[in-house]
Amino acid sequence: MADSEQKATQLISDAEKKVNSAQGFFGQLFGGSSKLEEACEMYTRAANLFKMAKKWTAAGNAFCEASSLHLKLGSRHDAATCYVDAGNCYKKTDPQEAVNCLLKAIEIYTDMGRFAIAAKHHVTIAEIYETEIVDVEKAISHFEQAADYFKGEESNSSANKCLLNVAKYAAQMEQYQKAIEIYEEVAASSLESPLLKFGAKEYLFRAALCHMCIDVLNAQHSVNKYEEMNPSFVDSRECKLLKVLIEKLEEQDVDGFTDAVKEYDSISRLDQWYTSLLLKIKKNIQAAPDLC
Repeated sequence: MADSEQKATQLISDAEKKVNSAQGFFGQLFGGSSKLEEACEMYTRAANLFKMAKKWTAAGNAFCEASSLHLKLGSRHDAATCYVDAGNCYKKTDPQEAVNCLLKAIEIYTDMGRFAIAAKHHVTIAEIYETEIVDVEKAISHFEQAADYFKGEESNSSANKCLLNVAKYAAQMEQYQKAIEIYEEVAASSLESPLLKFGAKEYLFRAALCHMCIDVLNAQHSVNKYEEMNPSFVDSRECKLLKVLIEKLEEQDVDGFTDAVKEYDSISRLDQWYTSLLLKIKKNIQAAPDLC
């Protein structure tokens, strides 16, 4: 691997010389473009050698240099590709720089009308903000932008996946109305597809729990609406649980609420998102004034 790094370093040096000679007066007169093309190829080869040596920052830097030259040469697609390659390298050492490179690629792709590819890279940025930088609001923003681009390209399934991530975080941030609107939208979209309609009950279940965080009467009305919207929801375990939970909320019966959740969880495991919301609803019961 040391040999790969050494070769890459030499290629970088050679590429810099090519660029400098191309920028001089005589370089511009005699084959300046071809020298830049050669330098571009050298930077790309160097980047791949740095990758082999696991020198991720150096690889990212080399891909960025190649991108700049591609732009000078008018090769926007190649420039965008190199920015994406740079972003993938930086992800291992510098997540914020990875985001910066991907944003540059997105700018090129959107200018070229390649919105589906731009959307894909917005998703990558959102995932970096989810797991590496940990900035939920920025993750939401990029998932929303990706969904918007996917919708414009009629990639509704991909758009819905992004929107479900937005709804998940909106509920965690107690933006329940926003989460409800998204879950209802995705459920309605799913019901139109024979392949996706079976997932609709999950989204309606999530929406109803968000309603429950706001108001028990809202939750009751939502369950009635969802039964009309999706007849198969009526006999589902999710719908039956919701009705029991609403009843226990109205009765301010904390123990009954807990038992109903435990019974459901013993058959269908509830993930952290569900557990978090159900705990908030349970706390609302405990905080409610005793009217008896």
